[in-house]
Amino acid sequence: MNLNDSFAIQVLQRAKDETHGWKMLIGGEWVESRSGNRMTSVNPAYDEAIAEVPAGNGEDIQLAVEAGKAAYPAWSKLHVDERAKRCRQFADALRGAAREFGMLDAIDSGNPFLSMVEDAKKGAALHDFFAGLGMEMKGQTIPTPGGGLDYTRPQPFGVVGRIIPFNHPISFAAGKIAPALIAGNSVILKPADQTPLSALWMGKLVKEHFPPGVVNIVTGEGPACGGALVAHKEVRRIAFTGSVETGRAITRAAGIKSLSLELGGKNPLIIYPDVDIEKAAAAAVAGMNFTRSQGQSCGSNSRVFVHSKIKDRFLEAVLARTGKIVIGLPELESTQMGPVVTRRHYERVMAYIQAGRDEGARLVCGGGHAPGGALQKGYFVDVTVFDQVRHGMKIEREEIFGPVMSIISWDDERAMLQEVNDSDYGLCANIWTNDISTGLRMADSVEAGYVWINGHGGKRFKGAPFGGVKDSGIGREHSIDELMSYTQMKNINIAY
Repeated sequence: MNLNDSFAIQVLQRAKDETHGWKMLIGGEWVESRSGNRMTSVNPAYDEAIAEVPAGNGEDIQLAVEAGKAAYPAWSKLHVDERAKRCRQFADALRGAAREFGMLDAIDSGNPFLSMVEDAKKGAALHDFFAGLGMEMKGQTIPTPGGGLDYTRPQPFGVVGRIIPFNHPISFAAGKIAPALIAGNSVILKPADQTPLSALWMGKLVKEHFPPGVVNIVTGEGPACGGALVAHKEVRRIAFTGSVETGRAITRAAGIKSLSLELGGKNPLIIYPDVDIEKAAAAAVAGMNFTRSQGQSCGSNSRVFVHSKIKDRFLEAVLARTGKIVIGLPELESTQMGPVVTRRHYERVMAYIQAGRDEGARLVCGGGHAPGGALQKGYFVDVTVFDQVRHGMKIEREEIFGPVMSIISWDDERAMLQEVNDSDYGLCANIWTNDISTGLRMADSVEAGYVWINGHGGKRFKGAPFGGVKDSGIGREHSIDELMSYTQMKNINIAY
């Protein structure tokens, strides 16, 4: 093992021991896959296998559904305050182990250690948030002619499925089960194929704080595992975060179910000439998520539309900041940016960078493997910035999901807005201006589900509904909307 940090080695060994050799959690028990097959998890900083986890399939999903069904009646009948209490206790335990979970995510995903520590805390915070919203799951009374009573009552689905991506493993594993649990459902969690370790280790905390079967964690590859969960007739609610292609496949396979899909983004950051250029540049770099997830974020502002009047000065300010980003081994506290998640993804990002060159964009920063002898074995893409990007170029239209920013110059607002909205995606948008009328007018005009004015994609707030339009998805998260989406409304009519 090439890990240079003793704490990283200790965490990896402890997690393996406490999951009984990287087993799944079904019905409160550590179990191997029914087939006995396993899949490999690779440390992207060293191109080195670090663990083998169960390769679950439909048989394992069936066992998890049965466990969830058995646990559901008692869990759903608990008062919401009791469910909230257990979620808060789970959150406290996760916060207490945030450094350990952060390190495990760093060596499994390549994201920087300190960023992943904060991710663990964010996952815990969502349990606190939804626990506080529990008593807001209310119905309403409806007037009835001639007397009587008509009222609605939200009820949980039963067993629900939650499928998460690779970019924020523990944050998503922990945080995205919270609303389903508070609403009274039992959950089957399917972690990403590439980064399953922290979700499995989270099973230890699940065993300590929830009844057996309330949360089941099943690992496995693609259609064999996630596909079986989506298609299972007794799982009536599926929530997925990931790519548009997988979202389409889920939509086809799910049948008549309640779906929420948080998918991709090709998010614009629109900059007017009246802004503080240094602040706008700082927001562009922060919102690109270079230093949290190597640009592997659906919320990254990968298309920067900057007015030609200030473009050169803005670009200079951006490059001054990107030049200071410390690329290094993810287990080190000094590292701000690590490798992308897999070799296949590394090659994909590099292919996009070559396409940018081929189509005539001007490469002004990065464009290759990150320098440094310690980084040569890993999947490290250098911080990359293209100037003179034109609408319609591949790097301007398609989601790269890597550390690649495209800068597009504009003069005519109407033409710029047409280019901004001429996208299959509609997740986020960022507008920078000191004219409040311009900001509000553009916020209304841009086709996106979540808009910042003088902010950036690195800052989202609990309670503010997050989600996209067009191919960026269905549904909203981090709000009362998400909590209620894990319930079905029943109407009851009483005649006097």
